[in-house]
Amino acid sequence: MSMDRDNPRQYHIELAPGDVGKYVFLPGDPGRCELIASYFDDAHKVASHREYETWSGFLDGEKVSVTSTGIGGPSAAIALEELVAIGATTFVRVGTSGAMQENIHPGDIAVVSGAIRDEGTSLHYLPLEFPAIADVDLTRALADSAKGMGKTVHVGISQSKDSFYGQHSPERMPIASRLHERWSAWIGGGAICSEMEAATLYIVASVLRVRAAGIMMVMGHPDQSPMTPAEWDASKVEHLLPVAIEGMKEIIRRDKAAS
Repeated sequence: MSMDRDNPRQYHIELAPGDVGKYVFLPGDPGRCELIASYFDDAHKVASHREYETWSGFLDGEKVSVTSTGIGGPSAAIALEELVAIGATTFVRVGTSGAMQENIHPGDIAVVSGAIRDEGTSLHYLPLEFPAIADVDLTRALADSAKGMGKTVHVGISQSKDSFYGQHSPERMPIASRLHERWSAWIGGGAICSEMEAATLYIVASVLRVRAAGIMMVMGHPDQSPMTPAEWDASKVEHLLPVAIEGMKEIIRRDKAAS
């Protein structure tokens, strides 16, 4: 709810009921909102405050929106809480992630079915034993759409972390041995990618009884070796956006068919 009872707008995202559709894309970077909204019909910017930028428009006649969440769990949880408070119900996380298996390459697509809760925000909602799981129907629709567009798709578990540099430069951290041990464990367990928001979003969505899933562009290599220029080009987030849009369209189609 708004922190000001006389103001219907949410405190952080500066949005009010009617500003967004039920279906919302959640990138981290505000700079990606306009790119995503360029695929909408009648797209327009609704608000921009702190890390939260929002655009709304239509896909196949259904009102949809995109709101950036910033980096990491705390700001993502705030965005989700306040979007749900004004009527949004279905969320697709769109972003980048680091590869964690040797058979997963830059430019592949990761559909995150669940997440390792290697972050702190979700612990303020549910005990660690409660799993961070994506909505099954959304996950299936995103994966089917990506495969239908001829993309190499991996469906599986991500590692949601709080420290970007704890992953990318673990050797300079005082707890380097523990970070290396845990990274090896996540890989050994079959985690497909590493990112910073999915676990928080899935746990908050569970508590609020809304739907959330994630589709990610894969970058990097499990051993942190440098990417080639061709791999950098293949893993540009712009290549992911048409896939995410088609996935949301498929979700909307399936919802309409089921209603």
